[in-house]
Amino acid sequence: MRTARVHGASLAGTGAELITVEARFEEGKSSPIELTLSGLPDTVIRESRGRLQSAMKAIGMHLPSGKLFLNLVPSGRRKSGDMLDLALTLAAATAVGHLTPGRVSETLFLGEIGIDGQLHAVPGGLAATTVAMSRGLKRVVAPLATAREAALARGVQAFGMQHLKQVIAYCSGDSAVQALRPEAAPRRPTRGRALAEVRGQPVGLRALEVAAAGGHALLFLGPPGIGKSLLARAMIELMPPPTYSERLDIAGVRSISGKYCEHLSRRRPFRAPHHTVSFAGLVGGGNPPVAGEATRAHGGLLFLDELPEFRREALESLRVPLESGTVRISRAGHQVKLPAHFQLVCAMNPCPCGFLGHPRAPCRCSQREIDRYRRRISGPLLDRLELRVELESPSIEELLPRETQPIQGQTNSAEARETPVEATPDLVRIRKIIARALRARRCALHRQGCSNSELGTKALDFFAPLCAGQRRVLKRTLEFRDLSARAIQALRRVARTLADIECSKLVTERHFAGALALRAPLEVRRR
Repeated sequence: MRTARVHGASLAGTGAELITVEARFEEGKSSPIELTLSGLPDTVIRESRGRLQSAMKAIGMHLPSGKLFLNLVPSGRRKSGDMLDLALTLAAATAVGHLTPGRVSETLFLGEIGIDGQLHAVPGGLAATTVAMSRGLKRVVAPLATAREAALARGVQAFGMQHLKQVIAYCSGDSAVQALRPEAAPRRPTRGRALAEVRGQPVGLRALEVAAAGGHALLFLGPPGIGKSLLARAMIELMPPPTYSERLDIAGVRSISGKYCEHLSRRRPFRAPHHTVSFAGLVGGGNPPVAGEATRAHGGLLFLDELPEFRREALESLRVPLESGTVRISRAGHQVKLPAHFQLVCAMNPCPCGFLGHPRAPCRCSQREIDRYRRRISGPLLDRLELRVELESPSIEELLPRETQPIQGQTNSAEARETPVEATPDLVRIRKIIARALRARRCALHRQGCSNSELGTKALDFFAPLCAGQRRVLKRTLEFRDLSARAIQALRRVARTLADIECSKLVTERHFAGALALRAPLEVRRR
């Protein structure tokens, strides 16, 4: 009787769980070999028994007569996915005597195996490697695309293989394959190009600056075609570059979504789901649970255009992630905690036809239709949008480009992107906006270790105490506006951000009044 232990992994939400494959072989007269698999495997893993035997025969490994027992530890948790194929195959090969332990027990093996022994990449390589390193495993063998992801983790040796024969040679000590080195991320495009496309909308640009500086949720309200979506997409340029830890988290989320990462991106993710997205598609779900758009936007920006058109239950599901930064999904036998620390930007029309308050186009909606349209967004969700800005249609002068000299000759799009942009007054103003937003965000992180939008009640009282002037403004505001306790705290956070933008240590009455101006009551008004 011979035994073997090989380390593999199984995906769990956006992370992974280290799995030990135990194998025991008992010689006997059972021919072909009798193979038993236990440890709560799913259908994909159970079917790996056939792939395992076919792959071993394809490379000339004889399977002796007898009984082979394979067990997945911890046995009390369900395992899913095809990530365990390679670990199961090597455990079986070691148990029947084709391999000796040693390097087999000191390495994490990931990958799917074809019936001809070819290795196929699997998602989750970075998440599995991170868990393995916490358990003392510093070597990873996987298909090439998965190994490139594993190499992104610092302090690990990742070996990319294409066939089972190469893995057998590695386990026997005869492999000359070198460990992979992580590829450097490509150079990030110049900041300000997307913002430079915005014409007019000074109020919208100011709201973007404040939202990016403090990490606040933002809602744009205005007629169609005035630049709401353009402003939202340009906000990525105002957000600070992700830290190394954030880049690892972003790459891990991309990995479990099936998008293999060869480098740690310097860009934050931008997700803009269509308003027909389902509840599970927005926050995650299914059985086993999978990540939704909220998790895929982790570390970046989630943009919801045409906000009232989204399903109500889907929108309400965002209330908890906006405050906790996580999504918890509970199913029978599955409880998953998914990361969802994103910045929310929304856009909506003022009425169903979109032209309420437009200076030129008349509105065709009745008061009842407008009220019904606005009520699609619940009060609790609207209360969590700290910045609410009404945009107006820009004038013709603002929309028309400035007079410039025509470009001589023909220039293709690639050359145009690489051509240095002339320092026009508009570009200089945009660069100042970007610099102020990044400086204010760094100031908040240095002072309190988090963005202003994450300040709790006690931290807010310490870092942004209410002065006598702010109290007077608040009392006057409460006489004609109904503000909840959450709304008052949101105003104080925004005021703290406005003070950071001006490099002011103290939050004054003027900053609090500025925060009120950026939180429109969104009352229905006809012109």
